[in-house]
Amino acid sequence: MLSAGIVGLPNVGKSTLFNAVTRTHKAPAENYPFCTIDPNVGVVTVPDARLEVLAKLSHSQKIVPAAIEFVDIAGLVKGASTGEGLGNQFLSHIREVDAIVQVVRCFESADIHHVSGTIDPIRDIEVINTELVLADLASLQKRRDRLQKEVRAGSKGAKAENAVLEKLLPHLDTGKPAVTLSLTEEEKAIAREFFLLTSKPTLFACNVAESDLAAVAAVAGRGSTESPHKAAAGDRGDNAALHVGAVQAYARNHFATEAVVISAQIESELIDLDETEAAEYLRNLGVNESGVGALIRSVYHLLGLRTYLTTGEKESRAWTIHAGDKAPQAASVIHTDFERGFIAAEVTHYDDLVALGSFAKAREAGKLRIEGKDYVVKDGDVIEFRFNV
Repeated sequence: MLSAGIVGLPNVGKSTLFNAVTRTHKAPAENYPFCTIDPNVGVVTVPDARLEVLAKLSHSQKIVPAAIEFVDIAGLVKGASTGEGLGNQFLSHIREVDAIVQVVRCFESADIHHVSGTIDPIRDIEVINTELVLADLASLQKRRDRLQKEVRAGSKGAKAENAVLEKLLPHLDTGKPAVTLSLTEEEKAIAREFFLLTSKPTLFACNVAESDLAAVAAVAGRGSTESPHKAAAGDRGDNAALHVGAVQAYARNHFATEAVVISAQIESELIDLDETEAAEYLRNLGVNESGVGALIRSVYHLLGLRTYLTTGEKESRAWTIHAGDKAPQAASVIHTDFERGFIAAEVTHYDDLVALGSFAKAREAGKLRIEGKDYVVKDGDVIEFRFNV
């Protein structure tokens, strides 16, 4: 199972968010730096409204959603790459996850200490990124030094590896993460063997105060291109929307990724409520839905994962595959025999199936297709495999 590490400076809301995402009280969330030392790990189901619809259509006895793993990692401070704070421990834990959710503090609170004394999300992001880049530079420089003897001896493998190093080192030296460097598929395969911290796909989570969430969400929903964040800040007389806008712009321009808005405190308060109570709580705050679901789905896609669906009287289930997987690979996640004895896949898309109301009508309309080994499975495909072993 692929995992996403929740990282950030101390006291930005990492453990509170972890508890909210995993719907547990597993991680301590105290108001002091390094209250998390050993990483907390939780398996999280991926919200998917399609399963409920399919279950009704098929009269399924149960629903089985997809799942991913979240890891709550200790807070990082300036100098972590040289061992400051819990630096070495922190970096080793990041190395073990497949993607990063960087929590950025976008709320003001005199009661919660900030390690730098003031709220500045971009400064905070750059502290984290600088430490990760410095750790990667040190790692690559050592690797290059070790390679030189083999390069001089004419090793083709060493030369190819060194060529990728020579592209990565100057890129990192400008402060840019490895994930933003353009490489060929062959070069990417070589770079994966370096296990770089900055090569991991990254998502930013803007943690806002309970009182700011509705206003920031409303601005985001207006679709205005004319400085909406500045307008919101003026409307409310605070800086939350300005902070969020700055993080979203930074995420796009420096990481080619997104920044989602969440209130970890609100989400943690929903843990012990049932669905009806949680919905009422959010409505009273002026919010339509929990931000946790959107965050989990964003992380799922960030990891390069996609979902195909199966449905029947026994169950409706979401199966996790990688983007670009072909039908036999998708079949193997159910059972290896399905891939070994693959004959064909009977495929319709969720949207077509729901619009037409049944498999029989989808077949009549030509929306139920027989696909072979080269078919690339799409997110939302509803599939029944034919196989023989």
